[in-house]
Parts: sequence; C-alpha cells; structure tokens
Amino acid sequence: MSEIRHIVFDIGKVLIHYDPNIPYSRLIPNEEERRWFFENVCTHEWNLEQDRGRDWTEAEALLIAEHPEHEENIRNFRKHWHEMVSHSYDDSVAILEALIAKGYDVTMLTNFAADTFSRAQEMYPFLTKSRGVTVSGEIKLIKPDTAIYDHHAKSFGLDPASTLFIDDSAANVEGARAAGWQAVQFTGAEKLRQDLRAAGIEV
Repeated sequence: MSEIRHIVFDIGKVLIHYDPNIPYSRLIPNEEERRWFFENVCTHEWNLEQDRGRDWTEAEALLIAEHPEHEENIRNFRKHWHEMVSHSYDDSVAILEALIAKGYDVTMLTNFAADTFSRAQEMYPFLTKSRGVTVSGEIKLIKPDTAIYDHHAKSFGLDPASTLFIDDSAANVEGARAAGWQAVQFTGAEKLRQDLRAAGIEV
C-alpha cells in the first residue's frame, strides 16, 4: 500500500443521516402505501437523477405527468428534503475535524443534488471545513462511475494511489478502487478509526 497523503469522505450516511421515511412517515402514515410510493413514484432511481444534475422542476414534472394523483407528495420530496437529513453523525464528524486539525489533506466527494447540498452546508457548517468538495449534481457525474473519481483527483491534485476514500456504499468503494484509489467501506466511527490506523493515520 502506498502512503496515504489524501483522505476523501463521502457525506450521506457517513457524516450526516439520510432517510426519506422521516417526513413521509407523517405524510403517508400507512407503511404499505408509503413503501409502494417509494418503489413506484419517488424511487431511488428517480432521485439519483437529481444527484446526476437533473433540475428538480423537471424531475417533479416528469413524475406528475405519470402520477398526477400523487402530485402533492411528489412535490413534498423536495419541499421536506431538509427533514430527511435529520442529524449528523457526531463521532464521524469528530474524526473528520481531527484529521483537518492535524493537517491532513481532506476533501469530500458526494452524490448530491446541487441545491440540496447548498442547503446541507447551511444546516451542517462542518461540510465547509475540508479543502473542497466535488458534488455530483454540479458536474453531472456520479459515483460509482470512475469518471467522477478521476475528476475529483484532477480537480484537487490528488495522487490516486495515495488517496484513501471513505464511503458507506460497497459499489462506491469498488468504483474508487477501480480508479486506482485505496478505499474502505464505512460501517461506523470505531471501524473507521481502525481502518485509518491500519493505513498509518492516528486520530
């Protein structure tokens, strides 16, 4: 393994919580109806296109044309998005901030719609503390495509072999490795500390 000189954090489910069920458990109280709505209307695949750069107005219009009877709850996805990112993972944030304080080169790489990411930075100021961030919705590339890792490395002058990527998604971890990065899957702060220690980084 090459010596780690760059550390790149994913954001959702690593530093901040994300769960669409938080507002929708109130908006669609029936669990079976709510599950159907996420599987057939505001699906993961639909939301991913906003992470890829699609405008929310277009995204809502597409679904409303297909499911006019669900217009209100389609619009509620963006309207109540801030509730979905209900809290930060303070133990993970502490690791992030400790690495920055110790002088490590820390950046972030996230699948995120551009406008909701700006809102997330307002809600969670630690998202502005790293050297910089690549937001998928801003550059219209998305993990786990190797192109987004290449773009991030080029943008921030990273040596891929000396870069450690932290992400909760196994597919995104594999994408980073395919781009020549070192990578670990996030399952919790204590495991992350162990992974960093194994890479020669103490926090």
